[in-house]
Amino acid sequence: MRHPAFHVSAKLVGSVSSVTVFLRQCAALINARFDLPFGLPGGIVRGMDLSAFREEYLKDTLHRKDLADTPFEQFDRWFKQALESGIPEPNAMSIATATPGGCPSLRTVLLKYYDARGYVFFTNYTSRKAKELEANPEICMMLPWVTLERQIIVYGRAEKISRLETLKYFLTRPRESQLGAWVSHQSQVISTRKLLMMKLQELKRKFCEGKVPLPDFWGGYRIVPHHMEFWQGGPGRVHDRFMYTLQEDGTWGIERLQP
Repeated sequence: MRHPAFHVSAKLVGSVSSVTVFLRQCAALINARFDLPFGLPGGIVRGMDLSAFREEYLKDTLHRKDLADTPFEQFDRWFKQALESGIPEPNAMSIATATPGGCPSLRTVLLKYYDARGYVFFTNYTSRKAKELEANPEICMMLPWVTLERQIIVYGRAEKISRLETLKYFLTRPRESQLGAWVSHQSQVISTRKLLMMKLQELKRKFCEGKVPLPDFWGGYRIVPHHMEFWQGGPGRVHDRFMYTLQEDGTWGIERLQP
């Protein structure tokens, strides 16, 4: 006896789109019955239920009395603890930018240095993020220290650093990384990786007899914060969150946020 799901009327078979729908229904039925991870091209993709993935955050707590007076001091304290913990690339951070119309984009970059003025990263000034920052300098960065059950979120405005400051950093980069800054028109489409490697070899020949100069289209941004959040995971999802807010007189207010 045929399964009811396989019953097809002549009218249904009459159109290509209806046949496609029918075949996808068949694939779904087979997948569900035999637990097979396949589907038709452009059709069914089996998902995964992640609701059972759960960790209790028990490593630490965060209290108002433990916080530094400024977010820069608190950041420095937590960053040094992240270094001491041995987590990989503690300076890896996600930065979010947006177009003037509010369309966001996100990527991971490396924090290269910080002080009381802000947080500096480097990029190609023709990249998507740079174009978005030129039109809308508001930016958000996050350091996701998952193994420490911590995260730091910085809200601020991005401003270009000086060429002298950029050059000082550029000269510390390995030669291959200096060439890498030249080789890529970041975010632009390219047909194959081979073209990049050909251009890299060309640049190696061009600069073989001297130092690699600083590209005029490459440099740093400093994220100057106006809000900074420090998040510590807690048991039962009752996390500790504190927000530093820059006041008009230049001081920082501190408030606890609900998890």
